[in-house]
Amino acid sequence: MKVDLGDLNAFVAVARAKGFRSGARKSGNSASALSEAIRRLEAQLGVRLLHRTTRSVVPTEAGKSLLARLDPVMVEMEAALDAVNVFRERPAGTLRLNVPVSVSRLVLADIVPRFLAAYPDIVLEIFSDENFVDIIEAGCDAGIRYDERLEQDMIAVPIGPRIQRFAAAASPAYLEQFGMPDHPRDLLGHACLRMRFPSGAMPAWEFEREGERLQVEATGPLIVEAGGASDLAVDAALAGSGIVFLFEDWLRPNLDSGALLPVLEPWWVAFSGPFLYYSGRRLVPSPLRAFIDFIRADNVTAGSPLVA
Repeated sequence: MKVDLGDLNAFVAVARAKGFRSGARKSGNSASALSEAIRRLEAQLGVRLLHRTTRSVVPTEAGKSLLARLDPVMVEMEAALDAVNVFRERPAGTLRLNVPVSVSRLVLADIVPRFLAAYPDIVLEIFSDENFVDIIEAGCDAGIRYDERLEQDMIAVPIGPRIQRFAAAASPAYLEQFGMPDHPRDLLGHACLRMRFPSGAMPAWEFEREGERLQVEATGPLIVEAGGASDLAVDAALAGSGIVFLFEDWLRPNLDSGALLPVLEPWWVAFSGPFLYYSGRRLVPSPLRAFIDFIRADNVTAGSPLVA
């Protein structure tokens, strides 16, 4: 039976992404084109491959069986096509990265323009997601996360600043009205602007000084989703609504201008910067290899240690 390769690609894209819209974003096709391709494929094969509801798309038993056999074939095809890249003067193709919003804002903003200028034949797709996802299942070549969230079987390469800090800050007007906290425990009597991850987790605020480490279960009038709505918490802090707790680099422009004042700065906790991570069990596509080489060179120039 002769089946159109494009229709098979459409099925794999939707099945991997578990949805037509997300499959369209990752494959570069429209959701309607993917839907039509899968209808054609199901009609030709005579079986239903996907259970479709208004909320989800799940492979049927036949679909799971087909996907299990197609996945390694597609990986080999991608590797075979990528092998041709060695005959080009410059790497080409698409590089898909899954990153948290903080990384896209504080790390990639500096790196991406320079990388695109160095590799004009590479298309870079960035997917911002605060959840820790399976990058292979999500159709991404690599991800960027902090070391406590890296899987053991992944290869990790440092990217961006190697030391970062979380900072607490508030507007001069707020501190004039409610006073400057002298100790992290004093935050229990203040209006704290908190952040919740999509998973529902709302981490405690951590502080450390001279070997004393504290966690404060802050409370306050505002809770925003971490990443996507973090700027709203900053805006509320600027307006005098309370104390915000966020990456120092995120707050730095407002700290430098005096619009926000540092709170408990001697207690701010430092932590290691993020890592680019990818699976060592797959052939590294040339766009990813180019990106790895680029950030390694960046780290050497900046004098940062390399870890792999």
